[in-house]
Amino acid sequence: MNKAFVRESDSDDEEELEASLQLPSGTRNYITPGGHARLKSELEHLVKRERPHVVEIVAWAASNGDRSENGDYIYGKRRLREIDRRIRFLTKRLDIAEIVDPLRQGDNDQVFFGARVTVADADGVENTYTIVGVDETDVAAGRISWVSPLARALIKSREGDTVRFQSPLGMREIDILEVKYAAID
Repeated sequence: MNKAFVRESDSDDEEELEASLQLPSGTRNYITPGGHARLKSELEHLVKRERPHVVEIVAWAASNGDRSENGDYIYGKRRLREIDRRIRFLTKRLDIAEIVDPLRQGDNDQVFFGARVTVADADGVENTYTIVGVDETDVAAGRISWVSPLARALIKSREGDTVRFQSPLGMREIDILEVKYAAID
């Protein structure tokens, strides 16, 4: 099929990332040791297992003849592009990653990268958040990116402080109940 009829970009530089994965310009890509290990493990899996497996399928499908109506070939090539895009992304992120170990903070009651912070809102509802890198964010697990509005408001505050921040629901105020530093899974 002629590429003129296919809406796909060959551009390596203009990788479109969702807003939550974009780093603010001029900032570093802070990451915990656990997050770094997970990204490295994913990259290794893609390079050593997933990509060779898909290449094998594409080669087999190509040997069957007509490629224009060969679903295995078309899907395989598409999956190969997805894998290659993810490999480029992970390689770039790991190259610029700056590993910050939360355990080095010791028994500090001030909030910095890697802190596990327990907060209470005006209604007394408690939540615990861990401040992690952009690539480690998992809101369901309570891991928030250090560039998020909540994390930015929390950073440099201490146990007992009240912090104000802009949320999607408007200005909110929370009390910091506890700050801990521990290994992040």
